[in-house]
Amino acid sequence: MIEFNSSPNPTIGVEIELQLVDKKTLDLKNISSKVLADVDKKFSDKIKCELVESMIEINTGICSDIDEVEKDIKQTLNHLEEILTNHSADFNCTSLHPFAKGKNQIVSDNPRYKRIMKELQIVGKNFISQGLHVHIGIDDREKAMQVNNALRIYLPLLLALSTSSPFFEGEDTGLHSYRTKLFEALPLAGMPDYLKDWSHFVQLTEQLQRAGIIKSVKDLWWDVRPHPGFGTVEIRVCDIPINFKAILALVALMQALVVKIKKENFYSGTHIQILQSNKWQAARYGLEGVFVDPITYKKLNMKEAINNLCKYVETSLTFLGSSKYIKTIQEILIQGTGATKQRELYNSSNNFEYMLQYLKKIFYAQ
Repeated sequence: MIEFNSSPNPTIGVEIELQLVDKKTLDLKNISSKVLADVDKKFSDKIKCELVESMIEINTGICSDIDEVEKDIKQTLNHLEEILTNHSADFNCTSLHPFAKGKNQIVSDNPRYKRIMKELQIVGKNFISQGLHVHIGIDDREKAMQVNNALRIYLPLLLALSTSSPFFEGEDTGLHSYRTKLFEALPLAGMPDYLKDWSHFVQLTEQLQRAGIIKSVKDLWWDVRPHPGFGTVEIRVCDIPINFKAILALVALMQALVVKIKKENFYSGTHIQILQSNKWQAARYGLEGVFVDPITYKKLNMKEAINNLCKYVETSLTFLGSSKYIKTIQEILIQGTGATKQRELYNSSNNFEYMLQYLKKIFYAQ
């Protein structure tokens, strides 16, 4: 039986996958092992390797609020930037590098990643994407399943707010989040099915393990999943917003949403075809997509649905002291997401290097 290590509710843990780029060429740079060798011991749990040598992951400790998240991430990024300077490198915060080639990336020297890449072949070589993963603490395993099921309805809205991967290997994909489609090519990835309770989740997981399909829960690459070891629900659907305040706003929205759902007797056995259609609309059109309410089947535009979501979690945001972050969500609805900004910059310059340089300048902009 898989145990759920209940955690204080509603704690926050954030994981951000970053690209490592050459300071001059701005192409991806295979240096993560060298970077990790220079990491100070006090950051050893916060800066980790990823699938390929041109990626790195930073993560927070267990945080109680968004202010703690902000302080934690900034400290880690400051240390990372100091190291990268010594390697003539920088980090890039979009979910796909606009012109790098997957075939030029080197798999990290990690047994799990080597096993995964051997299995995935060209699918894995193309998977040079980065995401934002957010853990929210849950104090009970049955509540974790309730939250996991209900969150599926809102995943397309969170994706629409975060889209930042319109380009791939030098081409405009026509999508706002091409990372989403690359990710869905992986086995057991994407929108999860409805699971009625904890025992249902355990039964499925153990069956997959006995069949040799997965080694552990880590191999369930769902858009949202329970994390038994951490005692959290992990939301994995998002691209990485192009600036820091948008990352914090999305994390605040997710925490408030989990708190709100937990308080309600929420049935979310909506047919997965509706959920997948909404997710496609978010990946393809971003904030200009169509959202079909999975309960009423009413058709809304994505921005209207997001405004409804903000109203839905308003009391939870107030309770958590995070109401100020909704201003940033409203700014995204007006100004557009990272995908929109990248297209604007590239279309005005026809130069990916200029685009990347500009994006780095505005990463910390308020």
